[in-house]
Amino acid sequence: MGDATVTTREGPEEAVPHSVAESTGPGLLRRLRTPRRPRLWFEILLIGVSYWTYSLIRNAVPEQRAEALSNADWLWRLEHSLGIAVEESVNHAVNGVTWLIVGMNYYYATLHFVVTLAVLVWLYRRHPGRYAATRLVLFATTGVALVGYYLYPLAPPRLMTDTGFIDTVLAHDTWGSMASGDLKNMSNQYAAMPSMHIGWSVWSGLTIFILARTPWVRVLGLLYPVATLVVIVATANHFWLDAVGGLICLAFGYAVARLWYGTLPYRLPRAVPGRAGAAKPPSPVAGGRPAPAATEEENPPVPVRTPSGP
Repeated sequence: MGDATVTTREGPEEAVPHSVAESTGPGLLRRLRTPRRPRLWFEILLIGVSYWTYSLIRNAVPEQRAEALSNADWLWRLEHSLGIAVEESVNHAVNGVTWLIVGMNYYYATLHFVVTLAVLVWLYRRHPGRYAATRLVLFATTGVALVGYYLYPLAPPRLMTDTGFIDTVLAHDTWGSMASGDLKNMSNQYAAMPSMHIGWSVWSGLTIFILARTPWVRVLGLLYPVATLVVIVATANHFWLDAVGGLICLAFGYAVARLWYGTLPYRLPRAVPGRAGAAKPPSPVAGGRPAPAATEEENPPVPVRTPSGP
């Protein structure tokens, strides 16, 4: 008999028989690395607990105001020396267009979460085989960012004292940041490096661009992180170099997923193979319709002889 195979949308794959040895040792590690269909209740719980933990740790980092402002001054001088210190000009230019800057304040406050969650839901529904690996990228990116917040406290441009940056949330009386206005006491104001607005938006944009099939949706995937970069600078919430820090964290996230799964998330099979022993649907024929059941004319019954009496 030949080896069993499982046919998926991505092509035939070799079926791996289950054995008791797989429950421990290297077999357990292999099972953990194998893509499987995610469970909805588990994912909701995992994402909720993970974000709560992230917020708790981020806000528990000591608000070292003097060091954060000193780091901001140094970073601002560095950007001047590199000739890329244009944040203040962008901030003032966009602030002069009320409807635009107000929209950017709301963009900064909402899309950071809405788009990321929407991409996770889309992956869960349309790409279950790639979901866990792509989620791992996001989680590893966010986890290493916490290390940056602790080791390098950094004030956002709007909190610098000797510059002309405008806090657009305060100037236009909108809620656009957890670190401005009435919500400033609920968030660590000196956790600007790295920018997770950039880390998460580039993760979302790449995922959409690589996996989506509709051309205009793929274009939106590319434009989303670019728009996010403009927003974080125009609202004076980040420096350009904060975005670079976000990209470095994202690269770390992809490296972790690559090491764990042996490939990039987008190269994994889209669908998850069914369980062994599951009932198979009727084999399709030309035209995509299932083959009809055999009739008695095609397979006539075999007569059964009964023993005759004495």
